[in-house]
This record gives sequence, C-alpha cells and structure tokens, in this order.
Amino acid sequence: MLESFCVTPKGATQPLVTKWSSRYRGATVEDLDPPAALSLNPSDAISLALMSAFERDYTHLTIVDADTRALLGYISIPHLQSLLDSGKVKPEDQLSAAMTRFQRKGRTYQVITMETTLEELESFFRGGAPDGPWKQEFAVITDEKRRFVLGVATVQDLEEFVKRRPE
Repeated sequence: MLESFCVTPKGATQPLVTKWSSRYRGATVEDLDPPAALSLNPSDAISLALMSAFERDYTHLTIVDADTRALLGYISIPHLQSLLDSGKVKPEDQLSAAMTRFQRKGRTYQVITMETTLEELESFFRGGAPDGPWKQEFAVITDEKRRFVLGVATVQDLEEFVKRRPE
C-alpha cells in the first residue's frame, strides 16, 4: 500500500497520519466515485457555466483551451455567484473575466489521478500539514500524463467518504 509522506522541517520524511487515516484503508480517489469533469472554454458565457453547474450540482468547473484542451484554470461557482451579486461580472461576460488561472511558474504541480490514495489527497487538501486547515478546496483529477481532465474531487467528497466509513 502506498503511503503519503510529508516533509518535516529537517527534511526527513514521515508517513502522513491524520485522524481520518484509519478510515481510508487503502482507498483511492476512484473510491470517491467522482463525477466526470465538465470543462468549458474561456470564451464561453458565464451564464453557460452557471446553468451547466446547477444542472449537475457541481461546485467547480475546469476551464480548458478551446484548441489544445490544455487545462488553464477553474471556476468556483460560489465565487462566481458572489461576483455576479456584486456586479463585477454579468451573465453574458466570458468566463475569462471570472476564472482563476493556474499558476504555471514557480510551483510544483501535484498530479492527482484516480489511483491517488485518499491519504495523499487529504495531504494535498491540507497542504501537507497533518490535521491542519484545508488549504485547497478541490483537486482536478487527471490521467498520469495530465492530458485529460477526468473529474474534480472536493474536500466535501472526502468528508462524505469518511462519514460513511466506520472507525
């Protein structure tokens, strides 16, 4: 079984152990049964994103390049709703006006696949700090080579999985 590791201040590694670790029992992201990703383009209208997300009960949508299908960023529906409510964007505006772009430089990208263990996913969400606060609210699930967006896993998905598993 794979274990997650976090780096200690001295550079040594140790298994990531959290209060939920015993409930995972070898489970992977695939066991969360994440729904297929819904990817839109930066030129799509905000209204399309809202309608698509509400139809599927999604909280996050990925944004990909229309030609290359390269992953560019994402839209958080709650954040998008607040931008609309405050008048910063309009339903007819393009998603590029409201999307969060992924930073490509200076950061190491952690690949999350269907085979990623839930310990690793929790570590990603917590920024590597056992039982620390959530640093990320969702993860984009891709294939190993990051060519295809397969789905999105959220902290809520992980919490629901843990609630269903006995201690």
